[in-house]
Amino acid sequence: MKVLGSTVLTMEIFVMGFAMLLAKDIHEPATLIYGFLFMIMTILAIRLLRKKAGWILGSILQFALMAYSVVVPAMWIVNIIFMGLWVAAIVVGRKGEAARAALLSQGPPKPE
Repeated sequence: MKVLGSTVLTMEIFVMGFAMLLAKDIHEPATLIYGFLFMIMTILAIRLLRKKAGWILGSILQFALMAYSVVVPAMWIVNIIFMGLWVAAIVVGRKGEAARAALLSQGPPKPE
């Protein structure tokens, strides 16, 4: 679960960097400050993914990335993709952890 979530958030950092490159000449400096704050908060969320707070912060950041679509309208499509990937990371990650826990509860394999 942590690996999938951190991968999605890391890719969002790159996407925000490219979006800031698009917005730097057209918009106010506040949009760049918002982008840098988003990137810092995303790095913090990646570090916190071992706890529930990291997943909550990551979910909030999905909506923060959507808010940047006001500055760069093409981000709407990218936001929808990343929100889907975020939900998939949560769902698939939980299934993977459940399967791993079931496998570990069986104990070590017996030699023949």
